[in-house]
Amino acid sequence: MSTTVEFDVSAEHRQILLGVATETIADALRTRRPKLPELADFDAELTRPHATFVTLEDPAERLLGCIGSIQPAYPLVVDVAKNALMAAFEDPRTSGVGLREYESMSVKISVLSPLEPMSVGSLDELRSAVRPGVDGLLLDAGAHHSTLLPSVWPKVSGVDEFLEILWAKAGLVPGVWRSETVMRRYTTVEFGEKGPRDPA
Repeated sequence: MSTTVEFDVSAEHRQILLGVATETIADALRTRRPKLPELADFDAELTRPHATFVTLEDPAERLLGCIGSIQPAYPLVVDVAKNALMAAFEDPRTSGVGLREYESMSVKISVLSPLEPMSVGSLDELRSAVRPGVDGLLLDAGAHHSTLLPSVWPKVSGVDEFLEILWAKAGLVPGVWRSETVMRRYTTVEFGEKGPRDPA
């Protein structure tokens, strides 16, 4: 039985968090010395620790950056700001966001629920326990770690492909279960906005 905590982010708070993400990136482009949000400016719900991911894409849905955290370490608004900056300028897979990309990019924020341990001891048990379209998964197997957000589900054919990608991302052989494997799951509240937007 799943014990994943159900939670949501209000429409007002979603807009505030999207504003934090875009304005922090704009500030970095303007000044090269971005400021993190002042907690006193936000409601209590936005200052509680939460783990988040921020994903940036161009109008053709090509990745501009995606960085996130799995464990809550910072207040929600600060975590969003930090991950927005890293997604825009520090994702090693991309060339980063410039003034031109900023105006047209889409921004998506994923707010993660607390992690839920999964009592599984084999791939078959994991396949039976995972909830397609709902669960994000965190894999730990010794020195190997990876995660896939629930937003990956529409891009795969099913559970087997989801797990194959998760295993490969961790540097493991897909289809091989190690005795030290530990699985945890989480859900996300996802929201975003598309460009164009005013120049930074």
